[in-house]
Amino acid sequence: MTVTYSSRVANATFFGFHRLLLRWRGSIYKLLYREFFIFALLYIVLSLVYRFVLSVDQKRFFEKLSLYCDRYAEQIPVTFILGFYVTLVVNRWWNQFINLPWPDRLMFLITSCVQGRDEYGRLLRRTMMRYVNLTSILIFRSVSTTVCKRFPTIEHVVEAGFMTPEERKLFENINSPHLKYWVPVVWFTNLAAKARKEGRIQDSVDLQAILKEMNKFRTWCSTLFGYDWVGIPLVYTQVVTLAVYTFFIACLIGRQFLDPSQGYPGNDLDLYVPIFTLLQFFFYSGWLKVAEQLINPFGEDDDDFETNWIIDRNLQVSLLAVDEMHMNMPHLTRDIYWDDAAAQPPYTVAAADYCIPSFLGSTTDMGYDTPPPPPAHKKTTQTTLNTPLNNPSRPPGGTVLITPPGPLVVRPPNPSRPPIGTVLITPPVPLLVRSA
Repeated sequence: MTVTYSSRVANATFFGFHRLLLRWRGSIYKLLYREFFIFALLYIVLSLVYRFVLSVDQKRFFEKLSLYCDRYAEQIPVTFILGFYVTLVVNRWWNQFINLPWPDRLMFLITSCVQGRDEYGRLLRRTMMRYVNLTSILIFRSVSTTVCKRFPTIEHVVEAGFMTPEERKLFENINSPHLKYWVPVVWFTNLAAKARKEGRIQDSVDLQAILKEMNKFRTWCSTLFGYDWVGIPLVYTQVVTLAVYTFFIACLIGRQFLDPSQGYPGNDLDLYVPIFTLLQFFFYSGWLKVAEQLINPFGEDDDDFETNWIIDRNLQVSLLAVDEMHMNMPHLTRDIYWDDAAAQPPYTVAAADYCIPSFLGSTTDMGYDTPPPPPAHKKTTQTTLNTPLNNPSRPPGGTVLITPPGPLVVRPPNPSRPPIGTVLITPPVPLLVRSA
């Protein structure tokens, strides 16, 4: 049921989002059209009553009431209350998504650490993964309406193959008034300990890794249960809903177009259709509808989580990984870049523009890769690195010369050079210090 449109907005284009405005499934139009129609109908009815039914005295009273409602309706902090509430709901919705239980990391550990290609080895690995999937089934049944409709009783879980009749008896004989999603976790840990004693898991480190990952899987399940148990406080949801509805009930009266001949401020025009009031209703009520749809993503709305698909996918992939793919790998062979020190995968013609040079840092464009030439008015005398230190042609003691990499350059005495003790700094190179 999730509405996916990522490919439609992969690139930013001129009016790139306009194509999304015409979609119906998962749209704000589908969520809001009933409320919008009722609001517009009530506004029209009040407008017709004011114009054609009320007497002159009644019109004057209605006009005073309209001005009063318009003045004080703006004191309701709809934007603040609604914005904070929707932010809270969206964060809660995303946290529930990232805590959905996925068995991938467990199946990788089981297929690599639980040894044996015989029938008992297969049975051991498949049973462990079935317990993992059974744990998620029991959680999804308690929080998701679509999964509860698919598996309304434990008998349906047995018929689907997630639990054997013997396991069902053991499960039902456990006397506990609480949700028993943790029972398959206990079965899993006992079975893993048995596999370690039998040598199917050859190292205690492997057993620890499997149990640690199973505990993380259980944490995901318990987190979903906690979100279902402790929701956003009801009083907050009521405050937000009442604030929005009260504001627009006041707008039904306060936003009416009054008689321009009466000279009321802000009522110089009689447009009949309150365009901006309707837009305001559309945006604020749509904002509230977003929170209403996301507050529980385990329902049957267009953007709710596909829990039944998650169950199907997890069972098929996990059993495939620990059974048919166990120690089933392709033969080792040399890759096409075997003798290529600078491997470069090819590009298609359509992707040729995306082949770019490597980024070497922002300072590479500052022009210090090659040293600048010496000034034309200065002459230099080259000498080798083994020049004696007592050479009278060397600079006076205390002078530090920093030159580019290459032969040592000794400057002869020049009256135009800086005084003794001056540090000359040229482009970055290794530092050479001459002793006196």
